[in-house]
Amino acid sequence: MDEISVLADGRASWFVGWGTLALINAGLAQGKNRSGLVWFLLSLVFGPLATLALVLMPKVRATLF
Repeated sequence: MDEISVLADGRASWFVGWGTLALINAGLAQGKNRSGLVWFLLSLVFGPLATLALVLMPKVRATLF
């Protein structure tokens, strides 16, 4: 299978979109004082469900020390 047929099939754009969502979720997680790497990996598996969980979770308080 060559690259052109994969692009024409639409799978490549689906993977790019899923990866972009994972990066966005990592940034969102860091903004809520959570681990960006953990949420990036979770987003690769769960995708939009991880986004929903992040949006609904409250921001973690920063530690005093």
